[in-house]
Amino acid sequence: MEDITLRTARKEDCPRLMELIRELAEYEKAPEQVTVTLEHFEEAGFGPNPVWKAFVATTEINGQEVIHGMALYYTRYSTWKGCRMYLEDIIVTERWRGKGIGKLFFDELMKEAKEKQFNGIMFQVLEWNTPAINFYKKYTNKFDPEWINVSIELQ
Repeated sequence: MEDITLRTARKEDCPRLMELIRELAEYEKAPEQVTVTLEHFEEAGFGPNPVWKAFVATTEINGQEVIHGMALYYTRYSTWKGCRMYLEDIIVTERWRGKGIGKLFFDELMKEAKEKQFNGIMFQVLEWNTPAINFYKKYTNKFDPEWINVSIELQ
């Protein structure tokens, strides 16, 4: 296995992160739903009031650092539980799946959540995404079928 390194995402990573987001949208059969612009994405992560943070998985290929995956999260506040990490996406490009990057991300996310004194990590998974569900089952057996996702589009 090649040496995979995790690090905190930087603003200059955003074009590659957007490529990964589009790849995930293709996999989830919803490419048209990615409407965020690169400029907005950069501002939301690295502007004066950043709302998200991400880790990236990289290797060095021919002397160049190449990003193969990302894990993006933000702080969610629960009136019942307090501050929690909301894991928006873990994305590993198809060719790099099965090489332990997901585990590295989860280990780093749990470490980060503990350091920030969050009391849990929340995320969603599509009911048909069996590979992801099986991966998440290594970390938890608590899947909540009671809640219905609701979204109000403002644009």
